[in-house]
Amino acid sequence: MNQEPMTLYKLIILYILDRVSFPISIAQISDLVLEKEYTSFLTLQQAVSELNETGLILSKTLANRTQLQITAEGRKTLSYFENRISDAIKEEIREYLAKHELEMRDESSIQGSYYRTVGGEFEAELTASDKGANLVSVRLTVPTEELAASVCDNWQKYNGEIYSYLTAKLF
Repeated sequence: MNQEPMTLYKLIILYILDRVSFPISIAQISDLVLEKEYTSFLTLQQAVSELNETGLILSKTLANRTQLQITAEGRKTLSYFENRISDAIKEEIREYLAKHELEMRDESSIQGSYYRTVGGEFEAELTASDKGANLVSVRLTVPTEELAASVCDNWQKYNGEIYSYLTAKLF
């Protein structure tokens, strides 16, 4: 593959990550990149992988969601080469982020993951945060992996109601 387009795709990813103040998922970046038709899904995955390998971004996987953040080295690299991204692409990214930032922030602030315990059961860990501050953290032990996955999925859907219920009952 020609390295020049791949370099541009990596810079676009760094630019996106630099414009948000919270980690975002590969799926969120993919939505933007594919909607704007900058590149294909597979090329995007390759660019993310290479950025991660070189330490320009950090990735953290919980359950089935991988979240990305730009590193200090990634910001430094972007500052050197940002001029290779056209003003039109930068404007499209800024507009997209302005339009979708709230939903992207909400999606990234609600986390649910699970793992097998030493006793053979599964523990679901559910968190909700805002601007880096942990609002609530809940751990539930359940007997099966299917139930743990369901708990995490339901946390994504009903976290607002659950949080409201807890605060109403506890405060």
